[in-house]
Amino acid sequence: MDNGDGGKQMDSKSAKAVVGQLDQWSKKDFESNRRVLSFEEYLSLVAESPTLHLRGSSRYAVEMMDFYGKTAVKDPSLYAGSGGQIYRFKIFDAWSDGLNRKVVGQESVQTQIYNSLKSFARQGVNNKMLLLHGPNGSAKSSLIQSLMAGLERYSHENTGALYSFSWVFPVEKAVKGGIGLGGYSGGSTKESTLTTYAKLPDEEVLARIPCELRDHPFLLIPASQRKSALAKFIGDAKVEELWAQMPHYLTRGDLSHRNKLIFDALMTANNGDLKKVLMHIQVERFYLSRRYREGLVTIEPQMHVDAQYQMLTMNRSLGSLPPSLQSLNLFSLSGDLIDGNRGLVEYSDLLKRPIDSFKYLLIACETGSVNVGNSIAHLDTLLMGSTNELQLDAFKEFPDFMSFKARIELIKVPYLLSVTEEKEIYQPDLEQVNQEKHVAPHTDWALALWAVLTRLKKPNSINYPPNISSIVSSMTPLQKSSLYSDGEVPENLNAEDRKVLRAAIRKLKEEYGAIPYYEGRMGASPREMKSILHAAAQNSEFSCLTPLAVMRELEEFVKRVTEYEFLKQDVKDGYHDAAEFISVVRNEYLNVIDREVRDCMGLYDRNQWEDFIKKYVQHVALAIKKEKIKNPITGKMEDPDYALIDEFEKIVQAPKEGAERDSFRQNMITQVGAWSLDHPGQTVIYARVFPEYWHRLESHYYESQKETLTKMHNALLLYGKEDAMDEGKTLALKTIENMKKRLGYNDESAKEVIMFLMKSRYRE
Repeated sequence: MDNGDGGKQMDSKSAKAVVGQLDQWSKKDFESNRRVLSFEEYLSLVAESPTLHLRGSSRYAVEMMDFYGKTAVKDPSLYAGSGGQIYRFKIFDAWSDGLNRKVVGQESVQTQIYNSLKSFARQGVNNKMLLLHGPNGSAKSSLIQSLMAGLERYSHENTGALYSFSWVFPVEKAVKGGIGLGGYSGGSTKESTLTTYAKLPDEEVLARIPCELRDHPFLLIPASQRKSALAKFIGDAKVEELWAQMPHYLTRGDLSHRNKLIFDALMTANNGDLKKVLMHIQVERFYLSRRYREGLVTIEPQMHVDAQYQMLTMNRSLGSLPPSLQSLNLFSLSGDLIDGNRGLVEYSDLLKRPIDSFKYLLIACETGSVNVGNSIAHLDTLLMGSTNELQLDAFKEFPDFMSFKARIELIKVPYLLSVTEEKEIYQPDLEQVNQEKHVAPHTDWALALWAVLTRLKKPNSINYPPNISSIVSSMTPLQKSSLYSDGEVPENLNAEDRKVLRAAIRKLKEEYGAIPYYEGRMGASPREMKSILHAAAQNSEFSCLTPLAVMRELEEFVKRVTEYEFLKQDVKDGYHDAAEFISVVRNEYLNVIDREVRDCMGLYDRNQWEDFIKKYVQHVALAIKKEKIKNPITGKMEDPDYALIDEFEKIVQAPKEGAERDSFRQNMITQVGAWSLDHPGQTVIYARVFPEYWHRLESHYYESQKETLTKMHNALLLYGKEDAMDEGKTLALKTIENMKKRLGYNDESAKEVIMFLMKSRYRE
């Protein structure tokens, strides 16, 4: 049946079939996930997997992070401050469910969070708040949100099942023998054939009292009996080991105030018959949810009460409770801390709140409990917060800071210092822009490079041993960014100095780690860079979003000195010079596109330099050993190619003769061997082993082909003009087509790159 717009209306029979299918799926899912259990059924689950069902919130979080996987960072020297192995955890990646965004980089912070949670689990109590501190936009909130998202997902897994309970009171007809709860006083009536009220249909339930704190069902076992009861499940031999792993919340804790009142009243009414009391327990699986504030809560900085209590509403059903309960003053707890129990509570921008409003956290961290009116709420909650550095600096001047410091674990979250990582931050925005406007290659790189350059600090030579002090003190911001991003050392260093510098990367990263103004505290925020990105995308002067459009916006941005602290910093040997960094980015961009345009013109194959260096190393090694090489064509043994050796050494300006020449040759062989040892199993990349010689070969070739290059560049300059030469048109079309096919340009961005290159470097 057509509904008029090309679709078909679903008839009532089909709709009924769909509803039936959904109903079957829902029932199957409900049963398989064990959503509702009696207390005895729950104990059977505990007996099957005691370590899964007797975890505290910290161990639960640790095992969640392990469950979703982690990857060891290949080069821990690039990450300072954590000690030991560094990991990237998959929960900090972007997931298809959209619960969190990817946290780019920050592997050191991820590992610190993980190690802190493991420490809480070992101690059996979450005795500190984890406070992430760093500049605005450094991913503090994103890290916590990713952790929350991981917990939420894990609670839906079989191994992540969480349970709490409610009290269930049946109507009179549900109890065989005529036990009427309206007159129920316990013990004076006949025994019921029911063993539990947990699964009574709704029409047979008179009242249900949920647990607002989501108390753990294990707490229903009296504290003095828990260990011996557990021993019956797993045996005396294993109980000691498991008991030591369990949180104090389960080994020493007790029910919440309201649950305790109900439990004690029923025990009195039933003359101490625990079995009858537990008949009223309905164990329920619950799922963590940030959206619905189920164990995952974010507290905003505005001042308000985080926990409160009020009298439980006495509706008609509660008025029909047993007389032993009607005499109780039952209170209901509410608030952020109550909603967050058994999960994670985030204090966003904690230090924006008046300090008196969170002094209670000292006791909460120390004892795992918080006073709520006339009640004490015992919590098993991870407490995390975030703050920026200015607020933390002010907090450190507060007289009671030392008291807080003992209950707060500070975890530094700086800006990224790797261009490679920083680029990833802008990918989602660039993909969005690309829907409407072409994004040229290297746009993300231009944004990332400038941002990272603004964050770097000049190394202080007095902090380094003599063999490296002069090397680090002479490093430019660009060289330092290359070292942090790719481990690339300056080309002007000799082999020994390069080796020494690579070994000092970790020391460079840690140089300013112990001072308030650490490296990565000041500089351009990703938020500001995204604003620049979108402003450049909207600039009507540029038909595409290109690095040139970004640089135009940067030139305007650096004029806003009064608005940004990092623009006010004093320039020190080229560091902190935000305006000059635009020129640095522009020059590096010219170097990149110069090679790209030459490649796409078909002027030469860049691999030829790699092959030339490789052949030189092979033949000079034979020369040193005074060995011959087999000619692959004739099969005869021949001397090394001394003509090739001489040509290479002449181009790279090696010593011409004597001991210095021999030393140069031997050093070339040694460097290749050292690189192979550092990269076992990998093919030698000579451009990385000898970058300075690679560039000298390239420059030499450019010089030898200068006349041809000039002719080709002039032809490209004439591209698009009516009087352009046919040869020029052909060359320009070929170049642009190659740039589109190989590199991802379009017509407009390719022409922009070519014209910019010609104007900046080759037009006289």
